[in-house]
Amino acid sequence: SVLGCNIHFLHWVKPDEPQRRASVLLVHGGGAHANWWRFIAPLLDNFDVAAIDLSGMGDSGRRNEYSASIRSEEIRSVLDNCFSEAKPRFLVGHSFGGYMSMRFAADHGEKLAGTVIVDSPIYKPDTDLAQTPRRALKIERHYPTFELALKRFKLLPSQECKNDYIVEFIARHSIKKTDRGWTWKFDVGAMGGNRWEEPFDQHLANAKSKIAFLYGSKSALVSTDTAKYMRSLMPNNSIVTEIPEAAHHIMLDQPKYFVKSLETVFNNWLEK
Repeated sequence: SVLGCNIHFLHWVKPDEPQRRASVLLVHGGGAHANWWRFIAPLLDNFDVAAIDLSGMGDSGRRNEYSASIRSEEIRSVLDNCFSEAKPRFLVGHSFGGYMSMRFAADHGEKLAGTVIVDSPIYKPDTDLAQTPRRALKIERHYPTFELALKRFKLLPSQECKNDYIVEFIARHSIKKTDRGWTWKFDVGAMGGNRWEEPFDQHLANAKSKIAFLYGSKSALVSTDTAKYMRSLMPNNSIVTEIPEAAHHIMLDQPKYFVKSLETVFNNWLEK
């Protein structure tokens, strides 16, 4: 329970063997949930791994109001619940989860050995992209059957994914039954436009941990210029890596390459 709301998480408890030198907390994107990492966590076999459901998403409880500061406390609570500070701890956030990880790195980065931001763009203030309103959801949709809801599941931003069996797996864990029919697990109130009002560029610049940024070569949100701009906001020793043949949802397109890239970043930080 964090600030009056139950927070659900998954924890892949692995034997405390010498080669397990660190732990990793995975943070999902907007409207997503911890199960987006179910096929990634076992591949990180040299690390103790957990994945959080942020409030208003997945199987966590709902709040009357949401904020990045509250989400930062949720991350801190799960991090401390799952992992001792005796070994290094890493935070990995995808998309919206990357923004929440930026906030956490600014708030509590000293608790981390490093933070990995995955395809979460910050645009130059004077560009059209920076002025374009970010997507907000306002309507809670209900479907008469589970099968129909399953068919309506789609990735946002829209993209093709050759690993369609992974998309279906995620979709099956994104739906719940209510008195009005089958609907998505996330709270529409947690998906409003106000979730983008934080100064995430400042959070990134003020991070108290090491930073790495991974982005897809085919991402609809992050261009090479955007990655360069973000690199200018990060500490000098930061790592920026482009994942080939991957769109925004990198872990779906290139799960093995994504894991390999994470391990490269983690090992780089552990060796320094």
